[in-house]
Amino acid sequence: MPVGILGTGSAVPEQVLTNDDLALRVDTSDEWIRTRTGIRERRIADRDTASSDLAVLAAEKAMQAAGITPEEIGVVICATVTPDHMFPATACLVQERIGAKQAAAFDLSAGCSSFLYALSTAVPMLQTGMYRYALVIGVETLSKIMDFEDRSTCVLFGDGAGAAVLGTVEEGKGFLSFEMGADGGGGQLLIQQAGGSRIPASQESVLARQHYISMAGSEVFKFAVRVIGSSSEAALKKAGYTKDDIDYLIPHQANVRIIDAATNRLGLDPEKVFVNLDRYGNMSSASIPVALDEAVRTGKIQEGDLLVLCGFGAGLTWGATVVRW
Repeated sequence: MPVGILGTGSAVPEQVLTNDDLALRVDTSDEWIRTRTGIRERRIADRDTASSDLAVLAAEKAMQAAGITPEEIGVVICATVTPDHMFPATACLVQERIGAKQAAAFDLSAGCSSFLYALSTAVPMLQTGMYRYALVIGVETLSKIMDFEDRSTCVLFGDGAGAAVLGTVEEGKGFLSFEMGADGGGGQLLIQQAGGSRIPASQESVLARQHYISMAGSEVFKFAVRVIGSSSEAALKKAGYTKDDIDYLIPHQANVRIIDAATNRLGLDPEKVFVNLDRYGNMSSASIPVALDEAVRTGKIQEGDLLVLCGFGAGLTWGATVVRW
């Protein structure tokens, strides 16, 4: 059975943190951040807002757009690296709050590629008839694990959630292919070192600032430029299309230079590439679904369009999918 996206939704915190605001906290400037990343501002969750709170808001919008009730959802998958707790799964908290009483629920973590990994997990569940509808949510509150004394990382990230309801669609539409990959040899390049079983939380780990995001920026940048275009081309080949067939590209919103590299490699008109990085920064798992929701709601994506969603992240991981809207 062909499976596609029936509805999307997104939610971001109200608080806006601009580049000028950050310049008051660390040695940086609006010009320095914009020219290197393309980011002007990002959204930051307040102290009382957790990932599940944003996920619920995005999920409710997606279900409304799809025209289904919570009781019809068969499985809830939360793609996140910032869950409310190590356990239970954030998806379970969302499942209870939205009233999806019949749904299985679990979290999936693959860095910024998590939403794509979650889609590739949900689609076969529906194709085999295991469930009728799936709710896939990409959500992050990265501000909770950002070191606001490290200008190389704190200028990059923001908070938000995006959701998609998946279900059967007419023949020829929906998800046509997936291309997923990982290189665990680069795991140390983008990491939250403490809080797991390798370095349990302790006074020493807190003082050493090991619970914050740590990133080897230049190495991750080179990796991203290499894989974001190649994974898209591989997914297109699996689906029987070429880069000339792309109507719209929805890339992971990490850095405008990485997006430009993918645009050039695929030979796309920049008008066919959706970018909201300047307003939200890098929202990790949430960046692709939030961008997709905005592109849908603003009318940029039309029925019948061939879309490519592509991303990369900690792990190191990467992924791409081709979708006929």
